[in-house]
Amino acid sequence: MEFSIKNYIKKHNEVLNLLDESDLKEAIDLIRDKAFSGKKIAVCGNGGSALAASHYITDWNKMVNIETGKRFNGICLSDNIGLITAYANDLSYEDIFSEQVRNLMLPGDLLITISGSGNSENVVRAAKLANELEVTTLTISGYGGGRLSEISDYSVCINSFDMQICEDVHVVFGHLVMKSICKLNISN
Repeated sequence: MEFSIKNYIKKHNEVLNLLDESDLKEAIDLIRDKAFSGKKIAVCGNGGSALAASHYITDWNKMVNIETGKRFNGICLSDNIGLITAYANDLSYEDIFSEQVRNLMLPGDLLITISGSGNSENVVRAAKLANELEVTTLTISGYGGGRLSEISDYSVCINSFDMQICEDVHVVFGHLVMKSICKLNISN
């Protein structure tokens, strides 16, 4: 399909309408249950997915507490540039998230991985280690889910092979989580 504003919005709406509502509900319930049972929730991704991860944690940490009075123990593994570059320099870029998982996460915590392709090696390694440590894993992906959807306990896969559409819907997912947990009204 040739690019135009109208075509982009049309494709965006088509992909949103293809979302599996039961997968969304399962993921939202998982995040709510982990948060309200005092578990740590960590999120990571690369590029646009790193920014979505940061966006999730910003919204969830702030709004869940403001709207419910309950604590949300969320961290973004993509936010600490000093730590990321230290691991990348001293170990490898592929280990920047898995080493943080090793240090920060406990059995029963939740690791959310975001990857457009589902195949980013550093995110895959983080999910594999989380599984070994009995940390629950949820992946938010596109492009058929990739390796992450195969190894994660839970998965929400965006039905698109367009990276920008996937990234847009990843941000929509973060807002769905926040609004669902906080029970915020949708206004016109």
